[in-house]
Amino acid sequence: METVRRGRVYSFIGRRLRKRDFRRLWIVRIGAALEGSGLAYSRFMNGLRRADIPLDRKMLSEIAIHDPKAFGELINAARKALGT
Repeated sequence: METVRRGRVYSFIGRRLRKRDFRRLWIVRIGAALEGSGLAYSRFMNGLRRADIPLDRKMLSEIAIHDPKAFGELINAARKALGT
């Protein structure tokens, strides 16, 4: 019974850590895609928020990987919203 209980505790903790790890991965991917643009991650996210572009980090990382041209357009939209 103790082994089963500990297994459930670890699986609960693992599910929470997985969410944290994926969020960290998406942020790193977005930051890597922004590297050549001269725009920091935090300013990029703020620009998207101001431009009313409701994309989450998961979708932004997928766009950055699979469609760099569209990601470049998002960078331009964020810059325009920030006024830079």
